Amino acid sequence: MESRTEISSLGEFGLIQRINKGITTALPDTVRGIGDDAAVIDIGEEYGLLSTDLLLEGVHFDLTFFPLKHLGYKAIAVNVSDIAAMNGIPHQVTVSIAISNRFSVEAVDELYAGIKTACKDFNVDLVGGDTSSSRSGLLISVSVFGKVKKDKIVYRNTARPNDLLCVTGDLGGAYLGLQLLEREKQVFLANPDMQPELEGKDYVIQRQLRPEARMDVIYELEEAGVIPTSMIDLSDGLASDLLHICAQSGVGAVVFEERLPIDEQTFLAASELNLSPITAALNGGEDYELLFTVSQSAYELIKNNPKITFVGYIADKSEGVSIHTKSDSRVPLTAQGWS
Repeated sequence: MESRTEISSLGEFGLIQRINKGITTALPDTVRGIGDDAAVIDIGEEYGLLSTDLLLEGVHFDLTFFPLKHLGYKAIAVNVSDIAAMNGIPHQVTVSIAISNRFSVEAVDELYAGIKTACKDFNVDLVGGDTSSSRSGLLISVSVFGKVKKDKIVYRNTARPNDLLCVTGDLGGAYLGLQLLEREKQVFLANPDMQPELEGKDYVIQRQLRPEARMDVIYELEEAGVIPTSMIDLSDGLASDLLHICAQSGVGAVVFEERLPIDEQTFLAASELNLSPITAALNGGEDYELLFTVSQSAYELIKNNPKITFVGYIADKSEGVSIHTKSDSRVPLTAQGWS
């Protein structure tokens, strides 16, 4: 009898590694395949960047509380974020959708209104896609093509000991926004007459429903003359994504708990939900901020940028990956992100 291995025993990243094991690239213009935020293709004077993302109803979003316009915007933003993580500029996107018969023409219009707004905001062209029927709700697949100068490309596997560890924006808000929306959904299902209690929580709700790709920081790093030594976008949580950088670069890292950038609304939401804001910042995911490393010489060039926080440093591999707590102890960092 043929043995059966459950996918859950591998997890998402184990499955990706297993798929990648049997794949080799043969074409000379394929520079980098599976294993980074985007594939890298030699297109002459520049590198082309190609990435794709799948959003499934019931897995990645819940239409009970997710407006279709915001969903369309988010579908583009999360793909643009992958190009930003390679220090590139997005140019074109394709969008494919599969819809069930419970969606009207007006619903599709609403979805594409959000897609068009995001394309305008991030200066990308929508150039094609595919449409299909679905038996199980809504499916959205977005592919994005971008470009980067060959001497400006940034990978995950090039962090070096003594580099400084930086993060854009703030962390944990998207996860807590989702927890609040899930809570209000349960209240609504129990009593449809109850009004949602979301007043004063607009920031964390927005972090979940309408995240922004940090192209603004990519342009500002360019202006400052700084090329990160490694970079990744924060889709799975700082702990999980930092472990990717460290594993692929063969280094360790230290993160200072007191340096983690957490918005006041995120603190308040965490308190209300009886959750740790630090855990949300480290493991929440879906913030779509950028986690990157820079050489120490770059510190003076970006230290005054209010969008960038220095949260730690890259260490030797032998030191492992840890968080330096406020109580002055070191705790190994483990990935509790999404699978």
